[in-house]
Amino acid sequence: MAKETGRKLVAQNRRARHDYTILDTIEAGIVLQGTEVKSLRAGRVSLVDAFAQISEGEAWLHGMHIPEYTEGTWTNHAPRRRRKLLLHRDEIAKLVGKTQEGGLTLVPLSLYFKDGRAKVEVALARGRKTYDKRHALAERDASREVSRALGRRAKGRDD
Repeated sequence: MAKETGRKLVAQNRRARHDYTILDTIEAGIVLQGTEVKSLRAGRVSLVDAFAQISEGEAWLHGMHIPEYTEGTWTNHAPRRRRKLLLHRDEIAKLVGKTQEGGLTLVPLSLYFKDGRAKVEVALARGRKTYDKRHALAERDASREVSRALGRRAKGRDD
């Protein structure tokens, strides 16, 4: 059997980029059980309510839902158990310092397989207020309109 290479995206947390301002991202390994890996390979996972937390010098991922593996037996995993994130000690220390600074949280952005190993992209983020979200949407719409107008102008169709 050939060894898996490259990056295969399993799940993305699109809501996180809307609800939070992303300041920094870190790639972390994740400790999984066998049936969890099989469920992930089938593409069954939800990052909607997930968040990361650092306690006692270790990083943990809470709220990520991996449904039970359908072919599993009594050895199946608990769908919403907390899972350990694999980070270097200095990365954890840096994250502890920044999250205690105030107003910052750790949010998973995506889950993927990289060269056959499950990885989570965790972001250091600041929560957005409702008016910030509206402002970001308005900015994105305005830039889209500008690019459309420039595209029409480049093609020689001024409307």
